[in-house]
Amino acid sequence: MRTVHATRYVAPLREGGSVPALVEADDDGLYVVKLSGAAQGTKVLVAEIVVGELVRTLAMEEPHLDLLLPELAFVELPIELSQAEPDPEIQEHVAASAGLNVGLDFLPRALPYTPAAGPQPPADLAAAIVWLDAFVENVDRTPRNPNLLTWHGRLWLIDNGASLYRQHAGLDPARAKGRFAAIRDHVLLPRASSIEAADARLARHVTEDLLRAIVSEVPEQWLGEGGPELVVQDLLARITGPRAWVEEAERARTA
Repeated sequence: MRTVHATRYVAPLREGGSVPALVEADDDGLYVVKLSGAAQGTKVLVAEIVVGELVRTLAMEEPHLDLLLPELAFVELPIELSQAEPDPEIQEHVAASAGLNVGLDFLPRALPYTPAAGPQPPADLAAAIVWLDAFVENVDRTPRNPNLLTWHGRLWLIDNGASLYRQHAGLDPARAKGRFAAIRDHVLLPRASSIEAADARLARHVTEDLLRAIVSEVPEQWLGEGGPELVVQDLLARITGPRAWVEEAERARTA
């Protein structure tokens, strides 16, 4: 991941619960920045990096799927930029986030995906996204809050911070193989083809070497007790068969 330096605070984005900041950086790009000092803390940033890098890898390995996520970058945020925010509560979060954060490339004029309006993703792409979200236990890609954008007629994944939700209670590789009941509420489940077929295509790309490389991108101070090894072992346990969460997703799809 690249590192850019924020040069101008543009606005808060109030659509999500975390109220990320829109900033301009020294590469002249605009970034939606997930703030390390926000109420949800750095575990959200860990999830953004892990899922973002998984998406990037799967997109390279399976280019026909057209699996898209805005480019991720580390964003260095100087504390002085917080003074540009008039809302005292948001200003406090921005100030507390001075230093390293995670940003996604801003997609201008992108629209939220809604199942009724579309455009509808191909069935194999929908299945791949459902499979990925079941793997990383993303509890927040529902019809109420899809966390998907449509831009230039294509579907883009955003806001993956609700993934790896067990971080907040403490990861435990011994419990990692559990089912993921929330997948039945996934916004793309009615559009998806076989989740088991998606698993056969995608799981082989998620190796221990890949997981170690991805987790090594995460600043160690964001990982807490257990460090990078705990995250790697938890994800490795989850991807190693048998994968009950795949069977559960397929049952939910065909119910």
